[in-house]
Amino acid sequence: MFQSFLIKYAEIGVKGKNRYLFEDALVEQIRFALKKVDGTFDVHKTSGRIYVDAKTEFDFDDVVAALQKVFGISGICPVVFVEDKGFEQLGKDVIDYIDRTYPDKNITFKVQARRARKNYPLDSTEINRELGAVLLEAFPELKVDVHTPQVLLNVEIREKIYIYSRIIPGPGGMPIGTSGKAMLLLSGGIDSPVAGYMISKRGVKLEAVYFHAPPYTSERAKQKVVDLAHYVAAYAGPMRLHVVNFTDIQLYIYEKCPHDELTIIMRRYMMRIAEAIANETDCQGLVTGESIGQVASQTMQSLACTNDVCTMPVYRPLIAFDKQDIVDISEKIDTYETSIQPYEDCCTIFVAKHPVTKPNVNVIRIHEQNLEEKIDDMVKEALESREIIEVE
Repeated sequence: MFQSFLIKYAEIGVKGKNRYLFEDALVEQIRFALKKVDGTFDVHKTSGRIYVDAKTEFDFDDVVAALQKVFGISGICPVVFVEDKGFEQLGKDVIDYIDRTYPDKNITFKVQARRARKNYPLDSTEINRELGAVLLEAFPELKVDVHTPQVLLNVEIREKIYIYSRIIPGPGGMPIGTSGKAMLLLSGGIDSPVAGYMISKRGVKLEAVYFHAPPYTSERAKQKVVDLAHYVAAYAGPMRLHVVNFTDIQLYIYEKCPHDELTIIMRRYMMRIAEAIANETDCQGLVTGESIGQVASQTMQSLACTNDVCTMPVYRPLIAFDKQDIVDISEKIDTYETSIQPYEDCCTIFVAKHPVTKPNVNVIRIHEQNLEEKIDDMVKEALESREIIEVE
């Protein structure tokens, strides 16, 4: 029945003279998403509208599922388009649409016409009134409600005439790539994949870095992170996952530094390495899944200590989220079940029994001097030996 989809967007509509750049980016993202779906589609924009026209047979549910992962889309409207063969034929087409779409006619409705083609013989108000009368005559059980109708029947008069009434929610946000690029510190936990999803929703393209600690963490733990990266990439687009061997650095910190400061100092070196890779890959910031007070390394003082080693911005999209808020999003994007698999990541292996919760950055810097003999060479080796995985 449906041959096209009208794509609605929200924030893009309030952009100024550069709105076309965001629209073009959204068109490209839609084309990319539909490559994974059987069928041929023409994605095009016209007069503030973006349309997906099917040129071959397609699976409706597959197309909707693909579009619901494209940031920038606020609504997906399945559309029937008909040729303009006069108002009498349009009335028949609208009757057929309602009859096929709503088997139960005991509903309220409103017709909302948009006449983009100004040479059409009726104006929008006249189209609303006349089509409403046609539908009431065809289906006496229908009732008009101009304020809160159950069905808002949209009729757009263009080169062809577009008829639609359903709006399937999209993910919202901004098209990927319109807001720069950032490096996501990705672990095997619940939080960081959600942080990647959230920052991508604002149009940020991602690279990711994972700190692996064999033999203390298994290959299965690494594969878990790769799997999580694939789930994030379903929304964020293709990314590169940089796998850094962190074992020697962790053991060296464990040997040379106070154990109650292990987590903070390890975290500081993770941030240093992540920033070095971010600079290599033209990223403008780092992204973490930290939330204030969730664990000892995420107190205000601890976050200040980790920020201390960074020169580029650190974005924390989950900073004020409750844990349940984060879990809810992880379930929505299908990362939760993977995140809770019982494979340790490198952060959990070397956790102190009584970690410092209010670290003093000056004291931390003094204790890091214990590492000066080898740490620069170890960081250099970790960077040079990292594995890069292309994630689709």
